[in-house]
Amino acid sequence: MKFLVTGAAGFIGFHLANRLLEMGFTVVGIDNLNDYYSVALKKDRLKILQRNEHFTFMKLDLSAREDLDSLFANNQFTHVINMAAQAGVRYSLDNPMAYVQSNIVGFANLLEGCRHNKVQHLVYASSSSVYGLNTNMPFSVHSNVDHPISLYAASKKSNELMAHAYSHLYGLPCTGLRFFTVYGPWGRPDMALFLFTKAIMEDRPIQVFNNGKMKRDFTYIDDIVEGVVLASLKDPKPNPDWSGDAPDPGSSPAPYRLYNIGNNNSIELTRYIEALELALGRQARKVMLPMQPGDVPETYADVDDLIRDVGFKPSTPIEEGIERFVSWYKGYYNV
Repeated sequence: MKFLVTGAAGFIGFHLANRLLEMGFTVVGIDNLNDYYSVALKKDRLKILQRNEHFTFMKLDLSAREDLDSLFANNQFTHVINMAAQAGVRYSLDNPMAYVQSNIVGFANLLEGCRHNKVQHLVYASSSSVYGLNTNMPFSVHSNVDHPISLYAASKKSNELMAHAYSHLYGLPCTGLRFFTVYGPWGRPDMALFLFTKAIMEDRPIQVFNNGKMKRDFTYIDDIVEGVVLASLKDPKPNPDWSGDAPDPGSSPAPYRLYNIGNNNSIELTRYIEALELALGRQARKVMLPMQPGDVPETYADVDDLIRDVGFKPSTPIEEGIERFVSWYKGYYNV
């Protein structure tokens, strides 16, 4: 097997590529190394991957159609895992076109590459944000998700629709994974855990939205990666029971599946902060703020389908995961 991992210098892409290399697979990683957050952090991730002789990196943007076509033509990828995207809900309020170019145009180019080069399986990152205004918990892939509340969420929903069209028309096996708040070592600097840790270590106050009543299905990176690998090694099959009279959004008569990938345990932001305070041995100074536009009050993943189909078993307690992040943060920044 030969894997293409897009967004390989990103948080999840880096950990995923590293895990695939540990398993003995050949991995080609691409990333455009944009400056949405620290390029130095991305390059340090890549340095670790490049120690392995079975890893090749190319700086490439998914929106560059000709470059992507050449990449596919020069490699015989059996599996493609798309982790590349313009990330961040709040940033999408200010820079919506960045999401159209990367998450929609770029994804269309990737689908074309898979279609014309007989890729066995495309796995792509979707997001829990697609649930938007849904309030029935836990969130299920079998529920309708037609009310996103950010362009980021809408771009991820569009990926699911585009993948289904290619799966139906060209028989391209596609699996979409809706990620629920991922955290851990080498994490993104714009995510809450990173921001909180940095502020507390520098004795600055932290901003706590929705007055701390926000609830998230926080999922540790190692659990996420194991789920992605398991899903990528199991090609989706058509659902023989699918009916157009009562269409199931999570499956299809085409080789197409959607899964939630989360911890299956929604906890309040205040508990998350308490676990961080414990790991740091310091108290946070909190500034309580209202909900931000584009945010949802709670996420909670129903992962029964992923457990049943691939054996996914998230197992990292929040306290342990945060402690590992803090240990990495102190070491990386020499704090």
